[in-house]
Amino acid sequence: MTLVIAIDGPSGSGKSSVSKAVARRLGLAYLDTGAMYRAATWWCRHQGVDLADAAAVEAAVARMPLEMGVDPDSPSVHVGGEDVGAAIRTTEISTAVSAVATNLAVRDELRRLQRAAIDGEKLDGFSGGRGIVAEGRDITTVVAPDADVRVLLTASEEARLARRARELHGSDGAGAVEATRDQIVRRDADDSTVSQFHVAADGVATVDSSELDLEQTVNAVLAVVAELAPAAAPTDEVGTGRTDA
Repeated sequence: MTLVIAIDGPSGSGKSSVSKAVARRLGLAYLDTGAMYRAATWWCRHQGVDLADAAAVEAAVARMPLEMGVDPDSPSVHVGGEDVGAAIRTTEISTAVSAVATNLAVRDELRRLQRAAIDGEKLDGFSGGRGIVAEGRDITTVVAPDADVRVLLTASEEARLARRARELHGSDGAGAVEATRDQIVRRDADDSTVSQFHVAADGVATVDSSELDLEQTVNAVLAVVAELAPAAAPTDEVGTGRTDA
């Protein structure tokens, strides 16, 4: 069967690592929709577009030559043939991305591309028609509300800040956490003005990873898959962490 798994959640909840691992275990494609917003931000800066000019940003993103690689072992992002995978993860882009991600016209355009990627995997894309794991902010509610499995992956603010601090600074000490706070708290606050990713919508399962390591979180999501789409789930995976559905 073709399987579509939608995973949403705030920054630092582990969406990317968990989604890639789930896709890998199930033989599915993987789509990082957050990277698409980062790529759009990079493209606008590369084109000299003022991010405060909403119409100019919209026009630039509409002509952005974006290519998303959906292999969970090596997801890639190319714009105009240029590999921007590293460039879009810089502090400069992280600080600026909310200006693009909160542009409603840009969201409409990127959502269109996201739906096209999901539909491509349903047909005969990278996964050979097996399906895709798509992760982001509004995948469970707007992009793929009819996904076979919809999960809100969440964690406490403390846990999310510590994770991102370790990722960016190699430490979760007080200084590193404070240096990370703006990217986590401010961006989530900005993005929450245009999408809801803190509380699960009806029919969306919640997995709280605050007290779970990566493997435990992956198994918790796979347990949700096993319940909601048993024909597609591996039979040897166990785990819990789900709080509701």
